[in-house]
This record gives sequence, structure tokens and C-alpha cells, in this order.
Amino acid sequence: MLLIKLATKSLLNRKASALLTLFTIAISVMLLMSIERVRVDAKSSFSNTISGTDLIVGARTGDIQLLLSSVFRIGHANNGVSWKSYQYISEQSGVKWAIPMSLGDSHKGLAVLGTNKDYFEHYRFAKKQPLSFSQGHEFNHLFEVVLGAEVANTLGYQLGDEVVIAHGMGNTSFHNHDDNPFKVVGILNPTGTPVDKTLHIPLAAIDAIHGSHAHQHEAAQADANDHDHDHDHDQHDDVDLVGTPKQITAFLLGFDSPLYTLQVRRNINQYKDEALLAIMPGVTLRELWEMLSIVEKILLLFSIVVVLISLLGMLTSLLSSLNQRRRELAILRSVGARPWHIFTLISVESLLITGLGCIVGIALFYALMLLGADYLQSHAGISLNIALLSSYELMLLAAIMVAGFIVGLIPATRAYFYSLADGMSIKI
Repeated sequence: MLLIKLATKSLLNRKASALLTLFTIAISVMLLMSIERVRVDAKSSFSNTISGTDLIVGARTGDIQLLLSSVFRIGHANNGVSWKSYQYISEQSGVKWAIPMSLGDSHKGLAVLGTNKDYFEHYRFAKKQPLSFSQGHEFNHLFEVVLGAEVANTLGYQLGDEVVIAHGMGNTSFHNHDDNPFKVVGILNPTGTPVDKTLHIPLAAIDAIHGSHAHQHEAAQADANDHDHDHDHDQHDDVDLVGTPKQITAFLLGFDSPLYTLQVRRNINQYKDEALLAIMPGVTLRELWEMLSIVEKILLLFSIVVVLISLLGMLTSLLSSLNQRRRELAILRSVGARPWHIFTLISVESLLITGLGCIVGIALFYALMLLGADYLQSHAGISLNIALLSSYELMLLAAIMVAGFIVGLIPATRAYFYSLADGMSIKI
């Protein structure tokens, strides 16, 4: 206890350099903890980009390619799924709901998704969170569009604005459907998923803007607008909003029981009328994350390097102050301190700095998590779990303490030999 008291007073006597070293360690601990927590939660959030969906079905291709094109809007599907196959599979025993998805059009580089109303009812993200509206409602007529949160924020769209869809994905679109503008009727709340960057239109509108019967559809829509929106009419209108397209890009399936998943998946993959592929999104997401494991390792390596640099900074500080402290050490020797007391004193100082740095770093870590949680959820889709430190994170802190102790042994050993060389003399 006496040595701890002496070490504390010694650090207070050199508080400027001690505080600088302490905050350097604190910042490195904060970075290490933050990177580790974001890494773990990013993996979890990445896996929850689509939640509650049992199967994704598309044309036969690679599992990851189908996932990226249908869920993340990355890349393009080489082929589509015939409407006949979609209807047959969606009517199979055990299928609770089916969501058709038609991609291939865009608006100012943002993906346009043709789908039905079941999309807003059954699509889930994160931990089975449903889609919700910040403004407006789902589409009820043919030429109506529901915007993702980022689409509305980035392009400044409001309810009632008109949007022109272009054929082709990305910033380079081949043809603008200027004769069929869509009216904005709904804006979704942020999800942090590709939904935020997507424009949602009725599935039948895809055929309407591409086919020769667009004017008939427009007339049907104008006629529908003249009627009251009672329940029976909504049901009839929902059928019109789906239509009978020749093919779709992919579709999502949910089952009454998980027991149906493997059976239906096998049947789809062996489907004779068409070359189809059914994937389980959770399994495929894990495979994709394994491919990105190198990024995890780089992040962890980066944070470890930051911690080592801060510990080397502490070593530099202790060594540089050691020559100035030879007078102090000689006085301690003159009042009866032995060389091992001096060794222990310097070691305790390094442990105190490291320990306090860890405590301050943890406090900064939680402050950063609280401040950045909403931003990461809405902009990166990472749902942070602001909970107590995990066992792995506690192991990292223990490793930092051990590393701080080992680094402290270097100036402690040097002080030990100084005390032996100086004896009881006082060098000025």
C-alpha cells in the first residue's frame, strides 16, 4: 500500500506527462473496444439485413450472387423466374406468404423494385422488425411509388411529388419512361438496409411502363381513382396491382413451420420445368461473411497496433523521466528503500497508468456507443448492442493490462540498476 501511495504521488508530481500518457491509452482502449463491438454487431446486423424470410428463390446461379442481387441490389440476375413457376411454388403446402420481386429499373442510380402489398406486411429486417411509414402509406394504385428513407432524404422528395422511372440499373439508364410518372404516396422509416435506397412500385406497373398496354393501365388507374376506397375495392385493386407478368427477378417465401423449409428448398432446386435455385438467407449470409473475414482481421490488427503504440508512448514517457528522477530514487534509497522497492515502484506506476487508461477508455467507449448508435443504425444498418462487456472484450482488457505491466518492466529494470549503481549517493 505504501508503494501504491508513493507511485500515486509520483504520478501526481508529473501529472502533465502522466495524463497525456493516460489519455493516449484511454483513446486506444476506446478504439479497440469500439472496433471489436462494431465488428461483432456489424456481423449480426449484416446477417439480419433480411429477417424472417425462410427462402429466396431465383434463377439458378450462385447462392451469394442470388443473395446480393435480390437483397443487397448488387449485381444483376442473369435470368428471371417465370410467373407460372412463382404461382405454382407459392401455392404449395406450408407456404404462408410469398413476395414477388422484379428488379431492373432505376431512378437516378437507385434501384426500383416491383412487388406487391405483402412486401410491406411480411418483409422483416434486423431482429424481425417490420417496415413502417414515416409519411403516407403503401401504394394503392398502379402509378404510385413508396420511397425508402434515403431516397427521400437524398433527393428531397415529398408526398405528392412525381418520379420518372428509367429502364436499366445504375447511373446509366437506357430509357426514361417520361410518359408514365409515378406519384409519391409513402416514405418508409430508416432501416439501415438496402430498403432505404429503393423505390417500391406495384408489380403490374413494371409491365405497364414496358409493355404496349400502358395506356390501358393508365385508364384503369384513372377509373379506379374515381371510386370510393372501400374494403372490396381494395381487394380488387390489389389484384390489379400484381397483374400477370411474364417473369420476375426473384421471390421471397415464408412458411407456416420451419419443417417445410428444407423440403420445399429441395423440391425447388430439383424443379424440372425451370432451372431455379432456393437459398436460405441466413446460411448464405454467413458464407458471405466468411469471405469478408479478412476485413475483420485487418480491423482487429489495426486496433491492436493502436494499443501497442500507446503502450510504447508510455514506455517512452517513463524512460525519458527516469534520468530526471535519479535524485528522487537516491533519496528513497537513503531512507531505506531497497532496489526491489524501486523496481516495484516503477512497475506499479505503469500498472496504475494502464489501469486508469483502461477505465477512462471504457467510459469513452460507452459514451461513443450511445452517441453513435442511432447514426450507425440509420446510415450503416449496424444495430449496436450497448450491453456489458463480453468475456472476449474483458480478455482484451486483461491482455492490455498484462502488456502494460510487461512494458513497465523495462523502465523498472533500468531504475533497479540505477539504484544499485548510485547506492546512497545523491546525483544532481
